[in-house]
This record gives sequence, structure tokens and C-alpha cells, in this order.
Amino acid sequence: MSVMDLRALEIFQTVVTEGSVSKAAVKLNRVQSNISTRIKQLETQVGKQLFYRQNRKLTLTADGELLLSYADRLIDLSLEAKDALGENSPKGVFRIGAMESTAAARLPEILALYTTSYPDVEIELQTGTAGALMQRLSKGEIEVAFIAEPVVGQNIQTQPVFEENLVLIAPASYPKITGFDALDGKTLIAFEQGCAYRSYLEGWLKDANVAPGNVLSVSSYLAIFACVAAGTGFAVVPQTILNMINSTAEFQKIPLADDFAKIRTMLAHGAGYSSAKLNSFKKFLPKLPST
Repeated sequence: MSVMDLRALEIFQTVVTEGSVSKAAVKLNRVQSNISTRIKQLETQVGKQLFYRQNRKLTLTADGELLLSYADRLIDLSLEAKDALGENSPKGVFRIGAMESTAAARLPEILALYTTSYPDVEIELQTGTAGALMQRLSKGEIEVAFIAEPVVGQNIQTQPVFEENLVLIAPASYPKITGFDALDGKTLIAFEQGCAYRSYLEGWLKDANVAPGNVLSVSSYLAIFACVAAGTGFAVVPQTILNMINSTAEFQKIPLADDFAKIRTMLAHGAGYSSAKLNSFKKFLPKLPST
């Protein structure tokens, strides 16, 4: 198979995005016949049918879906290369992934300063668990991710940027907690599986010889605080998030100690990835020791 023409892949991507050849022609300022010819040439080159064609409606085949995933990555890599080699001010879309706690407590001020300094950059911020963010990073759906350590993945480069103090919160209705054994049998409230903080918490429970009863999985810190305030169970949260809540609810708050007292948030991206957007963004991030 001959080397694919990047322009042909861009045309293919546009047809998919716009939903039809006619709309893609308008978007690309080309005649429809030219778009149709380039798509047919691409199908001939790969030896696969890329679209089902019915009543002027185009639907991707399974092979078309596969090629689109590669086309998206190749086009993104091309843009990254131009960005990294260019001398102009950074511009374009910068896709950032972050855990909810980082997005809420750490990034707002940084993003405000960055976008003010580089108005030609459009930030797309996505939140999710560490596991979900690593999947998006590996697929090229985001360019960088803020993930709690340890970061597990191949060909990933990291640097520590934030350090979080972890605090146990328990309902005020619980007897005063003087030892963690008082949590035996109590309900643990935590994010769903895939959350780095949950894995860290499970390690702490094992180390502290705490055997919780039920585990209630939730999807937001608001839900965690509401459940703890209602007396449902206990949780562990970053102090930065605890500082943000504007609530009259009373919690018992106990900082964790020893090896589990702190957890670092890492900036992760593909090994060797560089761009003007990333390099300029790093200037706004704190620099923590690597060890």
C-alpha cells in the first residue's frame, strides 16, 4: 500500500464530521465531485469500503471507523509537529484532562492566567477518573492529563505539579473518632473504581487495619460531602476540596498521617510529546521535586 496522503485523510475526516459530501465541499471550499473522487481514491488505496451509501446518506463502515481513528491521530500529530517547530505564539485547541479535584481546586486560576496570556489557545478541559484519563491520553483524545500518582502506562512522561494533603471526614453524628478502628463496619464513600484516590484510600485502609462495611460509589465530591453530612459513612478527600465547600454541615476532620498524609498530582503526556501550547502552559505550573 502506498503512503496515504494527509490531505485525503483530512477530506475523509471532514466528510465524517459534516455528515455529507455536499457539506464537506462547502466546508473545504471545493466542488462536490472533487470530494467524491478523493474518497473513492482513498477507498481504492486502502482496498476497503469506508462508507455505506443509501439515499445520499453516508454511514461509516467498520473499516471506515478504524481508518477514522488513525486519521484523527495522524492529523493531530501533524498539527502538533507544526506547533512544536513553529516560532509563533501558541494557538489552536489544547485538550487537557484532569481529575475533578484538580479541575476544581487547582486549575481555575492557572487556566485564567494562561488564556489571558495566550488568547489564541482554546482550552478544552475534560474531567474523569485516573483510569479514564489514561485511556483518553493513550488514544490521543487529550494532550495532557493531571493524574494522581502512581501513573501507570507505557510511553508516558510525568512531572509532579501539586501535592495534596488528605483528610478523613466522618459524620458529626459518629462518636468522636480517637482511633481508626472506630470505622470498622462503617460505610465507605468513594469514587468509582479507576479513581487514583480510591486506590490510595484502599491502601490506607489496609495499612490502618480498617475493614469498612459497605462501599458507596459516587461520581462527585458534592455527593461525597452530602452523604457524609447525612451520616451515611466516611470518606477521604483532599484538603483543597474541603477548603472550597460552602456548607453549614459539620464533619469530623482527621488529617491522615505518615505515608498516606500526602499524594502528588502529576502532569502526564506522551513520551517525547512537545508543543508550543504545552511548553507555554508549563510556565504557569508549580515545580515540585521529582522525588
